[in-house]
Formats: sequence, C-alpha cells, structure tokens
Amino acid sequence: MPSPAVATAPVRGVLSRFRRNRRGSVAVEFALVAPLFFCMLFAILETAIVFFAGQVLENATLESARLILTRQAQTSAMTEADFKQNLCDRIKVMFNCQGNLGNLTVDMKSFAPGASITITEPIVAGSLTGPFVYSLPPSGSPNTIVVRAFYQWPLFVTRLGYDIGNLTGGKRLLSATAAFHVEP
Repeated sequence: MPSPAVATAPVRGVLSRFRRNRRGSVAVEFALVAPLFFCMLFAILETAIVFFAGQVLENATLESARLILTRQAQTSAMTEADFKQNLCDRIKVMFNCQGNLGNLTVDMKSFAPGASITITEPIVAGSLTGPFVYSLPPSGSPNTIVVRAFYQWPLFVTRLGYDIGNLTGGKRLLSATAAFHVEP
C-alpha cells in the first residue's frame, strides 16, 4: 500500500506548477474587466449621442421658428401638423419622427408686450404633461412668441445600470426653446 506522503507529493507539484504558470492570466483578467469597460464605453457613447441630438433639436427648432418670425407661417396658415412636419424634416437624420409625429410635441404661446412670461415644467412625475398649445400670432403682432419642441428620446444603456432618463420607460426628454418678437 502506498504511503500518504507519496500521494501528496505529486499533488503539491501540480499545484506548484499551476501557480507558476502564467499563460492565460491576461485573458482571465480581461474577462473580469471587460464587462465594466464596455458598460462605461456604451454609457459615454449614449451620453454623447443624447447631447448631440439635443443640439440638433435646438438648431431645428430655431430654424422652424424663423418661419414664424418672418411671417411665412402666418402667410401660409401653417397648422400644428405642418409645423411639426417642417421640424421633423429638419431632424429626421437622427430622430424617428417621419410618419410618426406623435414623438414630437410642440408648444407655441404668445405673450402680450410687458406681460410676464411663464413657462411650465413639462415633466410631472416622470411623464410629459401639458397643457401644450399651438397658436400662431397674427401678422404685425407686437407679442413675444415662445416656441418649445419636445422629443422623447429612447435610451438603451439604462438597462445596464446607467440611467440618464428623466421620463418613465427608459426615455430622456429632449427640449428646445426659441423666443422672439414677430417682425412687423
């Protein structure tokens, strides 16, 4: 019968060789670090895309509001759907609003000269809430016009623990505002 000392000697040798062998350690370390690295990378990319989309919406809102400023919207009797379509045509590169203008919300209010301008918070309890109105000012009106556009941007990395959403359902509300006096 073999002695127990003889049986433990080969086991110690195997363990000793296993500790000294470093092949594959980089792969194991990468497997431990990779999920965190990719989560951070995707979070950074999504944040950058959200900021870029917000800038695109801001520029498009200013360009569409210029139609009101120069009275082109009043001359053509532009409806809310027409205004949304004009805005959508300017942002369709990044936004999914073509054929579905429900993702886009427009609020256009007119304020008399000297009146205080009150802007309500559009998010209440994680939902986009109004009241939102669309009222074109008459030509030659000295009123101050405030045009706001909102888009509910879907987020994807929020499911990985990084949440920049301000709406329920994993969405971020992007908003843009333009304020001006209509040209006489």
